[in-house]
Amino acid sequence: MAPSCLKSLSFVLGAVLAGVAAAHEAAAAAAAAAPAAPTLAAPLPTGLGSCHQPITLDAASSQVDYRSNTVDFRQVVISQCTTRVQADHAHATGLNFTNSRWTFDGNVHIEAEQRGSLRSDQAVVEFKDNRITRATITGKPAEFEQERADSGQPARGHADEIVYDVTNGTVRLSNDAWLTNGQTEVSGSLLVYNIRGQSLQAGAAPGTDQRVHIKIPTGAVQNPGKGEPVKPDGGPTPPKPESPQ
Repeated sequence: MAPSCLKSLSFVLGAVLAGVAAAHEAAAAAAAAAPAAPTLAAPLPTGLGSCHQPITLDAASSQVDYRSNTVDFRQVVISQCTTRVQADHAHATGLNFTNSRWTFDGNVHIEAEQRGSLRSDQAVVEFKDNRITRATITGKPAEFEQERADSGQPARGHADEIVYDVTNGTVRLSNDAWLTNGQTEVSGSLLVYNIRGQSLQAGAAPGTDQRVHIKIPTGAVQNPGKGEPVKPDGGPTPPKPESPQ
């Protein structure tokens, strides 16, 4: 994303699935057996950042198609470190966490770092080198929320599509995007919220000229001598975001 498209806003606010892709000579026996509830783990290679835990998968049942190299899970939970993906169904191609994309459907709930969470109708989760790297959720709408320890008020947002970049700790809301810290509201075609820094960038999505709208609650007055907005009772409020040029 080109830096010129975004304006900074202050906003206080190890392996492959073991045993799943079995050898073809074991396929007949596996098909005859009743599907068991799997608990699978893929160990992480070392030196991949702060998360060194394996990916774990739990499901009520699984169905493997060895000819197409695909698998379907029911009532599935996949987790690694602070990231946890839960859904009614999951479909995977490749049967591994090395380099694959998994589709989740039905009551998708993703727990993110820093007390963040996402909910949607559908999600596509990308895995690379046995790590959860990205989750793209879609819905009407897809929703994001983060419990903020500083104020007790959650940061909440929704959009038609939200991309959670696990590596960078950001959520990218696009198409009818809206985000609030409990007081200030920001809406536009593209909002990028940093979960770790609790900061926001807003601008127009590529190919659009939609302006950014900022709604600041009435009743805030300027703090004389400091230039900081305060509540009428004297309590601090988040600094006023800068409107994009």
